[in-house]
Amino acid sequence: MSRALTLIALIFMTPAAAAAQVELSFYGGVQSAPSSDVSVRDDVIGDDDFSISWEGRSSSAPIYYGIRATRWRSDTFGYGLDFAHNKIYPEDGELPAGYEVLEFTDGLNTLTVNAYHRWNGAFGDLTPYVGGGIGVAIPHVEVTNGTSETFGYQLTGPAATWIAGATYPINDQWSVFGEYKGTFSANKADLDSGGTVETDVFTNAVNMGVSFNF
Repeated sequence: MSRALTLIALIFMTPAAAAAQVELSFYGGVQSAPSSDVSVRDDVIGDDDFSISWEGRSSSAPIYYGIRATRWRSDTFGYGLDFAHNKIYPEDGELPAGYEVLEFTDGLNTLTVNAYHRWNGAFGDLTPYVGGGIGVAIPHVEVTNGTSETFGYQLTGPAATWIAGATYPINDQWSVFGEYKGTFSANKADLDSGGTVETDVFTNAVNMGVSFNF
């Protein structure tokens, strides 16, 4: 989270920002994930391939949330950074034999550089928008079995996101928004035992949030 805020500050606290509208957004919502295939390659605990059904538990601590900074260069085009704290748990504690923990709950974090198109003024005060971008996955990897325990943040691979929503102003500086947000992350993480765990994960979220414009 602190690294995401630092990157946002470095990009947006420049003289050029004064010539454009800058929007800082915070959001939460309901996030889920379909099942994915998991591959473990390890000389100590052995090789294994299996599928896990995931759930998001968005309102359980640590909650699902995101923060976004956008620089609108015109009435229609903008770009910026988006940090999302996604989460995935095995559904109903479903795990293969020998595993006590295998989850990304603090979280399945993604940091992406996005571009946006909006239809400003086309629907009165309501402004629809779409966006998408690419970046990196920085999950908190939690894997425990009978011989090793992995617990920590790792840079595990590329990530992508796609967004569609609409925003509505409260006043000149504040607005609220609702959106659909999907993410993809390719995760290949190192295990403390010397092996790797690998899975590609899609998440789907319905978000509600608030933005501050300056």
